[in-house]
Parts: sequence; structure tokens; C-alpha cells
Amino acid sequence: MKFVNEFRDPLLAQQLVEQIRSLVSKRWTLMDICGGQTHSLLRYGIEDALSDYVELIHGPGCPVCVTPSKAIDDAQQLSILPGVILASFGDMLRVPGSRESLLSARARGGRVKFVYSPLDAVQFAKNNPDAQVVFFAVGFETTAPATALAVLQAKRLQLTNFSLLVSHVRVLPAMEALMLSPKHSIEGFLAAGHVCTITGYKSYDAFADRFRVPVVVTGFEPLDLLRGILEALRQLENGHPNVINCYSRSARREGNLVAQEMLSQVYEVVDCDWRGFGIIESGGLRLRDEFADFDAKLRFGLSNESKRNAPELCLSAEVMSGQIKPPQCPFFGKQCTPDSPLGAPMVSSEGACSAYMRYRSYVVSIECAS
Repeated sequence: MKFVNEFRDPLLAQQLVEQIRSLVSKRWTLMDICGGQTHSLLRYGIEDALSDYVELIHGPGCPVCVTPSKAIDDAQQLSILPGVILASFGDMLRVPGSRESLLSARARGGRVKFVYSPLDAVQFAKNNPDAQVVFFAVGFETTAPATALAVLQAKRLQLTNFSLLVSHVRVLPAMEALMLSPKHSIEGFLAAGHVCTITGYKSYDAFADRFRVPVVVTGFEPLDLLRGILEALRQLENGHPNVINCYSRSARREGNLVAQEMLSQVYEVVDCDWRGFGIIESGGLRLRDEFADFDAKLRFGLSNESKRNAPELCLSAEVMSGQIKPPQCPFFGKQCTPDSPLGAPMVSSEGACSAYMRYRSYVVSIECAS
């Protein structure tokens, strides 16, 4: 069957699934907190194969999806200013702001350049001294060190035509916000392994103790996810939730100290607006005063105030908080498709809606694996 054959070790996959099935006494609810995990759970049929034993719901693990429309509006505004070139990762180009996407802004004359790295933007600024190059810095703690490095590089090169439009967000405060919501049904978390390679996971100890939920650090590979699910369910069954690392080949308890030092040098933690969630306490980063010369908001006089936008048709808040799954949205696959998306979860390569649209038809049962 496809489910088993997709694994590097089909026998081990079958064994892990059988262990899960024999372990549980009730159907538990786990949330993955990484868009890459969401896609793997759908792509490899894990969600359906375990549907009688665990409800797998999907959290705000897509940094593109949680970037507020105000930030995208600011990026659009910058792209149409004379002499300014807005550099961005490709995933951001089709995400709608309050009025349009960066792709639409480019179509009507905005100068938007697709880059693979913030260091590409630094090099572009160095090669084009007559242009003001602004890099749209989005992402979790995983991508923030690279933008911090870009600022340090620009400072070393004494570039006066490079700046950042910062919209970096932090994962753990969002998990806390989810658990404080009266609407949540979360009983355990699959934590984002790639984030933990930077931040470490010791900070999850207090979180697990406070909310009495297991937190299992895991990667994106299907066997990683099955191990993580098994460990989380084992903790729930024995009633002793804590933090377990099932991604030891990459994540360490202390994390990447060099990257953390770079983040501390360039950024400070602030309350931050998350799309669909509102302001999350300590949920984001901003440039420290020492690097204010590289802050695009200050350089171009952009307002820091969040604005209330008209209600969106997209139910991204409900999807990213695990209250509904994408197929439960009345617009999914109808008014909202990859070619005509209503919101970021259908646009981003890490969005939950794009995962269901792409992989749901391929999900099959693990039965008859023998």
C-alpha cells in the first residue's frame, strides 16, 4: 500500500503504527506546530491511518500564514516608492494584504524582487548603490538568524541603502496563547524541530508543567512523526506529561548558542500582531535601537500602529488554531483554491489548506500492509 511503501523503512513504520494502536485507551488530540509536519502528515497518509486513535490538528506553523496584512500592506507601500526595491522570499508574493498581494503590486509597477536569502538582498544592495533595497524579513526563529546576519553584514559593509521590514514571530508565545484560549481542544504538541535547532527546547519545560501537556520535539520525516506521536500518546496514557526530544540528530536542549547570541545582538522581543490571532505577548522580534538605521519602518516613516481590517472570508484563524480542518471551511476547494486563494493557508507551501488540497486525494489506509 502507498502508506507503507512511501517510508524508507516500511517494517518500522508498520511497527510504530501497531504500537500506537495497541497503546491508546481513548482518542487523544495532538497539534503539530510546524507547516512542514502538517504536509508530511497528509502526504504520507499518517493522519488517516491513525484517525481512530488520535486526532491530529494543525497549528500556526506557517510563518507566511501568520504574517499580518499590515506588514504586507507596508511591503506593498515600499515597493511603489521611487528608488525602492522590495526583496522577498517567493512564498510571500501571493499572500493577500488588506487590499492586494505583492504580486499584484508588482503587476501595477511595484518593484518587487524575489530572493532566496537575505544575504542575496545585501549583495544586491551592494551592487546597486543608487537603489534603496528593503528585505521583507518574515519567519520564525529559524530564519531570524539569517536576517540578523544580513544586518551585521550590511553594517560591516557600511551600506546605507539596505534595510529590513521586520515581521519575525516566536513560536512558544503562540503555543501559550493557544492553550489559554477557552476554545482549544489540544492535549499535546508535536513541537517544531527546526525551530528547536535554534532555540533549544529547555524553555518548553515550564510550558509542559504549566499546562500539563506533553511536548515532543520532532522533525518532518514520516518516521520522525510516528515516533513523536507514539511518545506523546505514551505520556498522555501514563499521565506524566513532559518534554521529549525525538529529533536528537538536529535539536539540542540548549539549541544553537551562536545563533541565539546573534539574535540577542540584533533583535529584542516585543508583543506582536499575528494574522488571525491578534496581538500575542512577546510574540515577535524587532531591531534593537543600535540597528535603527536598518529599520525600514523608521527610514521610510511607516506607522507602527496595527489597523483593524474588514473581516476576511478566509477562516485562517480557525484553521491555524486547530478549531477546524481546511475541508470544514465552506470556501475550501470552491471559492478558495490554489489558483484563486482567499487567504495565506492556501497560498503558502507550508499552509494547512494547501496541504489538504495537494495531498488529501492521495491519503490511503495502512490496512493490508502485509
